[in-house]
Amino acid sequence: MPEREDGAWYIISVAAEKAQVHEQTLRHYERLGLISPARKGNSPHSPRLYSDKDIERVIHIRRLMRDLGVNLAGVEAILHMKDRMEQMQQEMEQEIARLREQHEAETRRLKEIIQRLQQGLSSPSSPSSSSSS
Repeated sequence: MPEREDGAWYIISVAAEKAQVHEQTLRHYERLGLISPARKGNSPHSPRLYSDKDIERVIHIRRLMRDLGVNLAGVEAILHMKDRMEQMQQEMEQEIARLREQHEAETRRLKEIIQRLQQGLSSPSSPSSSSSS
């Protein structure tokens, strides 16, 4: 079984029923690169396995075509932009997390410096500096 975390897996007949399309439509969308079902084995003739995410994407394609009158070329462009935006968002979130960690580390470092400085100021003076008699 493929190792994706998209929930349940469905064979093409079940996926087509859930997405309310014909099996050939799923195959056509795959040929166009609009969806990428997993394969049970390494062979291109292995059964296709559709995730919940794949089915949601097919439903989204149908809505674009039916409700907005977008043709398949337009759907392809829209989905490509959507995928790119999601990828950019993930990259941005990773960069923000990295910067947050860096900021926290720098804050800890500066607090340690301040603490050492404060300890140095509050410690008794060395004997050589206090003996001026």
